[in-house]
Amino acid sequence: MQLDVRLPMGLLFLILGVILLIYGFVSDPAIYAAHHNYGLNINIASGVVFGVFGLVMLFLAKRGKNKP
Repeated sequence: MQLDVRLPMGLLFLILGVILLIYGFVSDPAIYAAHHNYGLNINIASGVVFGVFGLVMLFLAKRGKNKP
């Protein structure tokens, strides 16, 4: 039995990315108007990065399953 950690890792990062995206869109924009983050909504940015990483891991897990 081979354990492929790419599948659960991809799901974890994809779910976390979606949660961060949702939180970034529904949170108050006044929070990000402070001087220390230059007006950047870090939740949306990190949600996109986590989501893309999760999708890449899921793609690699699916591709690895098809190899003989």
